[in-house]
Amino acid sequence: MDASQLQLIILPAGIIAILFALYLARDVLSRDTGTQAMEEVAGTIYEGAVAFIRRQYSTIAVLAVVGAVVIGVVIGLVESADVADVPKLAGLPIGVMTGFAFLVGAACSMASGIIGMLISVKANVRTASAARRSLVEAVQVAMRGGAVSGFLVVALSLLGVWGIFTFYSTFIGEVTVAEAPFLIVGFGFGASFVALFAQLGGGIYTKAADVGSDLVGKVEKGIPEDDPRNAGVIADLVGDNVGDCAGRGADLFESTAAENIGAMILGVGVYAIAVTAGWPNPQAWIFFPLVVRAFGLMATIVAIFFVRGSETENPMNMLNRGYWVTTLLSVIGLAITTAVMMDTNGGTGNGGFPTWIYFFAAGIVGLATSVAFVYITQYYTAGSYRPVREIAEASKTGPATNIIAGTAVGFETTAVTAITIGLALFISHWLGTQANLKSATGVDVGGIFGTAVATMGMLMTTAYILAMDTFGPITDNAGGIAEFSRIEAGAREITDRLDAVGNTTKALTKGYAIASASLAAFLLFSAYIDKINLIEGRRLLAGVPGAAVLDSVNLANVNVFIAALLAAMLVYFFSSLAIRAVGTTAQTIIVEVRRQFREMPGIMDYTQRPDYARVVDITTAAALRQMIAPGLVAVGTPIAIGVILGFEAVAGMLMVGTIAGVLLATVLNNGGGAWDNAKKYIESGHLTDDEGNVLGKGTEAHAAAVVGDTVGDPFKDTAGPSLHVLVKLLATISLVLAPLFIR
Repeated sequence: MDASQLQLIILPAGIIAILFALYLARDVLSRDTGTQAMEEVAGTIYEGAVAFIRRQYSTIAVLAVVGAVVIGVVIGLVESADVADVPKLAGLPIGVMTGFAFLVGAACSMASGIIGMLISVKANVRTASAARRSLVEAVQVAMRGGAVSGFLVVALSLLGVWGIFTFYSTFIGEVTVAEAPFLIVGFGFGASFVALFAQLGGGIYTKAADVGSDLVGKVEKGIPEDDPRNAGVIADLVGDNVGDCAGRGADLFESTAAENIGAMILGVGVYAIAVTAGWPNPQAWIFFPLVVRAFGLMATIVAIFFVRGSETENPMNMLNRGYWVTTLLSVIGLAITTAVMMDTNGGTGNGGFPTWIYFFAAGIVGLATSVAFVYITQYYTAGSYRPVREIAEASKTGPATNIIAGTAVGFETTAVTAITIGLALFISHWLGTQANLKSATGVDVGGIFGTAVATMGMLMTTAYILAMDTFGPITDNAGGIAEFSRIEAGAREITDRLDAVGNTTKALTKGYAIASASLAAFLLFSAYIDKINLIEGRRLLAGVPGAAVLDSVNLANVNVFIAALLAAMLVYFFSSLAIRAVGTTAQTIIVEVRRQFREMPGIMDYTQRPDYARVVDITTAAALRQMIAPGLVAVGTPIAIGVILGFEAVAGMLMVGTIAGVLLATVLNNGGGAWDNAKKYIESGHLTDDEGNVLGKGTEAHAAAVVGDTVGDPFKDTAGPSLHVLVKLLATISLVLAPLFIR
């Protein structure tokens, strides 16, 4: 088998993944939906989620269309022949192609978010029903429901990038395989644009509803979580779907799309070496990211059947078993792909090994980084380990010490995060340099390509990771449905166990997203430098005054320093806007829920039904209103920096913005996740006083933990996840608009 034959796996793999997702959806939807009361609650959640998504994506669609037109016009005006990626298409053609790619990426991203939410709101009641019979069945229903989202999101990303790349390289006159990757960067920008607003809107909604519901219900009225007497409960359950499912689906879609495109752009550098050296199938270096992704999908399909266990087993172990199968099969797929597609006619690296061996090792580094972040996040957010127990212990002395302990844990996580990412980049870059790939001008391109291969290796498990993420809101909803419909205690005990595991899986997905964002940001930063140098190289040949290749980024340059400072500011200011949006929206919910308790006294004795729809409507309107400001700030700031300060300043912005964004997101994600599971740890009866008495629900320690969890909610589910998207959005905007920044 040669590389041209192996490339044929891309389309079938995407189609097979979609068909398998449909099979899983049919399996989940065929399951029992429980009692009439359970079906009624699930139906109300479904209606609220669909109403929010319809209104949110109508707003985003308008913004996306306007964005596509603006980008098309700007690119058409500024990409003259001397600064265009593909000079023969300069002007209107490249503007139209970029705008079209933006729209396709935006549409696919919206589809990914909607798909993720729709299946979760159908799987929740079936998981609750399964919990009445078996723990293992409940785990499998929730995981299969999550896997539908995982497969469809990754398959859409793979087929979307492959489809638009193939269309441009096949049907647009004289566009070569080496030029096409530069023409599809708009696809990644469109995906990032939608993901940012989807994550913001969904995150604001879900956490505002959660905070408002918990503070009035748990703290003020002393009633259980998800109690039907709380008017904010349905909005809270809807929020699990629109934030953690729709938002995360769009987030990981844009991650895989943007990183594939960035890796393909870096592959162009190796393609040029391959053509000059006469290696067979030089285009394989460009197609490599897509083939690796295809193998990752196939590995995940097999792994889903390994999610099984016994009734007494920790559900997390069942999920980890499938994750390990995905990882091990991905290693095999990575070995096949690198061995076949990196044929250098017997060429060897510095150590005498075949070239592909070095890149295979770089891919293993990426997979190992993925594994590392899964377990790092579990350590900091699961109740089995020291950090969560430390926060729970601090709750004994009140909310202040709980918040101090949680803040400390969040800051602590930055150390292992930075060290792990740094090691991954260092080792994969070093392995790439050992492959001895040098351009005609003597520039080593192997090191950068090594980091791209590591990123691709890490992303091979994306479908399974997203399935684990969606498992979280499905089980959270299942617990809410069980509480709301007051089903038997045994089933509620199982849904509580699954909810605690779901909190961990949601947290580890955020850790995974942060790690992938870090590697991807470096990859996309390198792609940005390549694009700038492609343009500047042409300008040098044309004798344009002031043209210069960007060999390094000089932080002593005042423009670069200012841009770096503004990038760090943007990370914190953006987070402030996102967190404040949650607080502002939560205040409106608290006022409404209090009003209903005050004006409808029959709620407490179940003789009056709360007005759930009103709270859902209030939350929806407020969340959509509040998402606009942080979204526009995120999109507008990098453009302003590039236009005013120039392309080198943008490079500085990318570097510092990535570093600040990754570290702050780590604090927010892991700190918030630890606070959440410290509350769950107490609710499960694991915290005791000095005499051995259990300090569970209703105690002062539990009240303190609820306050800490409330503080952490907008951290881990709104600002933190939105920062993943922000980091990659900075890079995709810079890639698309690079010609605008050249003066």
